[in-house]
Amino acid sequence: MKSGRFLLEYKYSMLVNESARKRKLLDNFQCTTEKIAAACLKGGRDASAVELLAVTKYADSLETGYLIESGKIKTAGENKVQDADAKWVSGDLAKARKAVSLHFIGRLQSNKAVRAVELFDWIDSVDSLKLAERISRHAGIQDKKMPVLIQLKLTACDTPGGVSPEHAAGLLAEVRKLPFLCPSGYMAIAPQGGDPERLRPLFAEVKKLFDRDFRGAVNEYGFRNYLSLGMSHDFEIAVQEGSNLPRIGSLLFS
Repeated sequence: MKSGRFLLEYKYSMLVNESARKRKLLDNFQCTTEKIAAACLKGGRDASAVELLAVTKYADSLETGYLIESGKIKTAGENKVQDADAKWVSGDLAKARKAVSLHFIGRLQSNKAVRAVELFDWIDSVDSLKLAERISRHAGIQDKKMPVLIQLKLTACDTPGGVSPEHAAGLLAEVRKLPFLCPSGYMAIAPQGGDPERLRPLFAEVKKLFDRDFRGAVNEYGFRNYLSLGMSHDFEIAVQEGSNLPRIGSLLFS
């Protein structure tokens, strides 16, 4: 009798905890989108022009799936090909794969390019002509036009990838010559730590490059032009300065 009662109480506790967690996820999403809307208002922008990219690399797959099923997450980002493969092809998110636009947002190793082209809808971290040529070659083999973002390097640190802003236009010109790539904007990771307000001039300079090199909301390939700046710690400043694809993970899944 006691064991049966304990089991019922345990199941009830689990249901209560699951329900509370789902409410927390929805609250996180609403809070984040409200902050994006407020940042757009401060920047004199239309909030509908900003798309949230949910960084799901560290998130629980069931929680990611819940937000997708709830219609909240429509664009997701992963930074490791093998992890994305395990989650989105054979794992818990396989059924939800067609419901999202999946972006690769990490440093892409050349030997992973073929699988990245197969698995992802976008590759957001092209930082060299060699990598671009490899992606284009595999996209051609798969009869696929691959939208890509060129990653800019905004810090002297060797860890984040990217091309220096002064060399961005040159790389872009070469990428535009590749037959199976569709260059569709810039992405950058800002230096972390300190006051996010100090990043404002840096974001503003990147926005000038973006406006110079990518005209209009949609490009000649039929893809949207993205300026992907801002993460959980600095996205509000980035959105104020023109980012239309902030990458947010910890705020959504905390």
